[in-house]
Amino acid sequence: MSDDPAHVQEFFTSRPADWDTRFPDDGPAYAAAVSALGLREGDRVLDAGCGTGRALTSLRTAVGPSGAVLGADLTPAMLEAAVRAGRNRDSGLLLTDVAALPLRTESLDAVFAAGLISHLPHPAENLRELARVVRSGGLLALFHPVGRAALAARQGRQITPDDLRAESNLRALLSGSGWRMTSYVDEDDRFLTLAVREG
Repeated sequence: MSDDPAHVQEFFTSRPADWDTRFPDDGPAYAAAVSALGLREGDRVLDAGCGTGRALTSLRTAVGPSGAVLGADLTPAMLEAAVRAGRNRDSGLLLTDVAALPLRTESLDAVFAAGLISHLPHPAENLRELARVVRSGGLLALFHPVGRAALAARQGRQITPDDLRAESNLRALLSGSGWRMTSYVDEDDRFLTLAVREG
């Protein structure tokens, strides 16, 4: 399920041109997931693996003009698509691997990550890196606009017991990476796990 960075970059490089049009109805799901994160005016938030930046406008609305929004992605073509869509007006964009973020320790209040978890080459280490840049008590949202079963059906595969996003597997993974799961939803029309930075 997890990918090395070169494979992730290769996979996503060919997809930005039609990425948003392939999933045109996802906007409300992104907005609802951002709302569930519970951001406040003035918060500093990272969209990790932001892709074409579909969450950036909702994140900006949530933190207001006094907050800070960053989008980070490994694939230049995805960030270029975010710029073409004007989403860079809502945030700063970073071309970087979330495995080694160029951010200060405890410099953020929250991380939003849509579809990221299945593309992490070393999930425990990578989630620890996300924890590093978030203050104690800060928040994490792992989101996908469809649930595990719907995504598996879309991809023509079955869910297996070792699925990283199964509740028990993900709870243990987060716990070992500096996070405490506070909410888990896996429905046909969304997957959303919320966690708090411990420490």
